[in-house]
Amino acid sequence: MSAASSTSSVATGSHAIPPWVVVTALGLLTGLQPLTTDLYLPALPQMQQGLGLSPASAQWTLSLLILAFGIGQLVWGPVSDRFGRQPVLRWGLGLYTLASIGATLAVNLETMLLARIAQGASLSAAVVCGRAMVRDLYAPEEGARTMARGMTGLGILALFGPVLGGLTATLGGWRATMALLIGFGGLIWMFVWRQLPETLPDERRQHRLDWGSLLRQWIGISRHPTFRAHALLTSCTYGGLYVYLALSPFVFIELMHVSRAAFGAAMATLSLSYLVGTLFCRRWLPRHGLLGTVRLAGWCSLAGGLWMALVSAWQAGGLGEVHPAALLPGLWLYAFAHGIHQPCGQTGVVAAFPTQAGAASAFSGFVLAGTAFLVGAVLSWWTSLPGWAGTLHPMTLGLAMGGALTAWTALRRVQRHGLAPHAA
Repeated sequence: MSAASSTSSVATGSHAIPPWVVVTALGLLTGLQPLTTDLYLPALPQMQQGLGLSPASAQWTLSLLILAFGIGQLVWGPVSDRFGRQPVLRWGLGLYTLASIGATLAVNLETMLLARIAQGASLSAAVVCGRAMVRDLYAPEEGARTMARGMTGLGILALFGPVLGGLTATLGGWRATMALLIGFGGLIWMFVWRQLPETLPDERRQHRLDWGSLLRQWIGISRHPTFRAHALLTSCTYGGLYVYLALSPFVFIELMHVSRAAFGAAMATLSLSYLVGTLFCRRWLPRHGLLGTVRLAGWCSLAGGLWMALVSAWQAGGLGEVHPAALLPGLWLYAFAHGIHQPCGQTGVVAAFPTQAGAASAFSGFVLAGTAFLVGAVLSWWTSLPGWAGTLHPMTLGLAMGGALTAWTALRRVQRHGLAPHAA
């Protein structure tokens, strides 16, 4: 597809979808996931105290949401390939809004975990359909540019989300931050219902929903080297980011005594770095292609991880207390690279599967969420060990490992297998 598709309507079946609708829908659908994870982070210590939870128990409210998010994609992806994106989006977003009501009203750990599991499972419908929608409409490199445009919108949501979450937690408590998700879910549901037509034409739908066949399909997808390269890229970069999401409230607010509002502002600067990364991705792709763009981001991931390792070494060497601002340059570099890796990687996982985009997107999302869940389990164990509990080292060293693994994937695996031979 030519670059003209970014300025004229995109045809699908009997519909013509204005590009602004595609980009806005993509930004909202993919942006709902970081809103769900980031918005309540400034209120996480507050929720821990309000429900009488330990720090490890509070982290499970994030870990189980991510696990349900991954498993849910395995269901919604094939269902959307069979019945279309619209029915799945409407049901998923409706269930998400109901689950957000449950999280707002939760009175103990059990009800909160059930609500967060329901949020994650229904949230996966929005994300998997958003990614698959790009493959419905565009060839891979044009899809990567469109994905970057949509993720610029995601970056804007992520930019204001932590600030809004910090202010809301300060003024209204943790339940008020959860209540915001009810409104976001309802607004996105209305936009999809009124503005976004079906993007998957009948002739490209999977006309059977045989789970045995789907299992064989997922095995076939997992064997494709292009899929493996990009799924590993998105999982590694998100795994490092998850370390920050899980541990930063406790490091900044409880260990370094940063206020909730200031922590929300610090998170916003990371979102701004991510936003700049998506804008850079859009400009770099036409000049240097997918592989060159990922290569540059790989070096940035490595640099961000090295900075965090140096911060750990400074603290461990007894050279002085670490100021909260000293963490930010490494986090900015990592977030900037993440803003490039995600649109490239999420486009790459579906590039070789034009008639199985939902299944490929779902399986990639499952791998990513499974990685994040395992990272969360390791962090829960790591932060309880003598000598590590109550320190910043699990966060800084965890991010350093995430940066190193992401760089290795970007500079080796993606460079070797990152372009699908028959993806046009």
